[in-house]
Amino acid sequence: MNVTRFLSRNWLVSYAVVYMVLLYLPALLLPLFAFNSSTIIAFPLKGFTLEWFGVLIETKALHKAVQNSLIIALITSAISTLLGILGARAIVRFRFPLKRGIVGLIMVPLILPEIIVGVSLLVLLMQIGISLSIWTVIAGHVLICLPFSVAILSSAFQGLDPSLEEASMDLGETRFGTFRRVIFPLILPGIISSMLITFTISLDEFIIAFFLTGTDVTLPVYIWGQMRFPAKLPSIMALGTILLLLSIFLLVLGELFRRRSARRQGKSTSPTGGLV
Repeated sequence: MNVTRFLSRNWLVSYAVVYMVLLYLPALLLPLFAFNSSTIIAFPLKGFTLEWFGVLIETKALHKAVQNSLIIALITSAISTLLGILGARAIVRFRFPLKRGIVGLIMVPLILPEIIVGVSLLVLLMQIGISLSIWTVIAGHVLICLPFSVAILSSAFQGLDPSLEEASMDLGETRFGTFRRVIFPLILPGIISSMLITFTISLDEFIIAFFLTGTDVTLPVYIWGQMRFPAKLPSIMALGTILLLLSIFLLVLGELFRRRSARRQGKSTSPTGGLV
């Protein structure tokens, strides 16, 4: 009775706890089986071993897949953030015709199923005669990462005080000089946050890479291919553990920079603390 009463009064907390358990419990199983000496992914665990991490070091195809994914993720994060800076600046600072419609089109990849995006891009590329390669994967990843970058950087630009930009230009600085000397340092944490988050999204993305990759497979596509062989599952668990830790680290780092950006902009906003 007391448990029922507690759950009824604290239903939101209860929902959050159940949600977190269902979301993260499967991921917590990765390290358990990554250090398990048995090749069978099942309980009970047989013993502790580091053998499967050693297998990763010896697998040349894995190294090539990691290299491809890092190249794609780095270029994707750079292009997405650059376009995000331009888009967020225009959205926050200027008024222009069809603004809401254009912003909506930019954000559409957030709600579209990735398999639809992947198939559509594949058909388009085949029709115009472009062969699949790392660059086609980058194009697809930029498409899905751009909305995240625009959202993060729009928040960063909204926290800027327009009087700082006006004061710089009144003192004789050019628009580019004002951006470089005044605006860029203030939004730098947001830029870093955007790059980290888009890097993580690109590194982990599978569906679009599956459709658009050529002979140079990405890491998620490589993992998918190895799942067909039961003997490879323990090493895949070890690789998944590394990717899980890397993703958590990058996301936490990105969130820290985002909060740093918010605090820095809060000092330069109006005394009431409102965003422009």
